[in-house]
Amino acid sequence: MARDLNVTRTFVVSGSELHERFSRSSGPGGQGVNTADTRVELSLDVAHSPSIPETLRYRMLCRLRGRLVDGVLTVTASEHRTQLQNREAARERMAKLLRDAAAAPPPTRRPTRPTRGSKERRIAEKKRRGQTKQGRRAGWDAS
Repeated sequence: MARDLNVTRTFVVSGSELHERFSRSSGPGGQGVNTADTRVELSLDVAHSPSIPETLRYRMLCRLRGRLVDGVLTVTASEHRTQLQNREAARERMAKLLRDAAAAPPPTRRPTRPTRGSKERRIAEKKRRGQTKQGRRAGWDAS
């Protein structure tokens, strides 16, 4: 049985909801590459998971919609040589995705106006720049 996945202090996904699948990794690996199933696919049914509170479910489904297949989020890991390390990498990747998807939306930006001082500085800089350019074209003689 898989361990529970701690996403945040208050948000924990039950280990029974996580489904692991193992297969052979691609790429170089020596003699053991054709016999060891080190690649890990970790899946979680986000749409029907009882561990995900209803208040977060819609937000998570919206934010993860590009990665979901029928409401199921799948993460793969095959960068390590051992199955155990790939299992940990997949769990960390899954927790980060869920944490980012469950995060509260950023506060809405209140539009502000530029201060009088910043407007004056901007205009003064424009005038200075214009005088510099005017000085470049005025004194040149073509003969």
